[in-house]
Amino acid sequence: MIKAEIFSDGDKITGFSINGHSGTAPRGQDIYCAGVSTLSQAAYMCIVDHLKREIDGDASSGKLILKLKTPPDDLTEAVFQTMLIGLKEIEKLVPKAVKIIEK
Repeated sequence: MIKAEIFSDGDKITGFSINGHSGTAPRGQDIYCAGVSTLSQAAYMCIVDHLKREIDGDASSGKLILKLKTPPDDLTEAVFQTMLIGLKEIEKLVPKAVKIIEK
């Protein structure tokens, strides 16, 4: 199962942690893993490369973690919410393979 933890300060998202495998197909052939990976990696790269925000992060094999070092703002929120909307749609399709936990 893919576990997506979404961290917030109450009003805005401050980061996320994604890990696991959906188990719906072999690695490299799983469209749900590919979708989750694409959404989360795009958010990660946008926050770091485009918005130039400072983060604590880990992009090891099988997991992706991003935590803002600075307070979230409207731009980071737009990126995180876009990712979250996509993740929720995937969770609706395969609730036994993707779990979103908002903290």
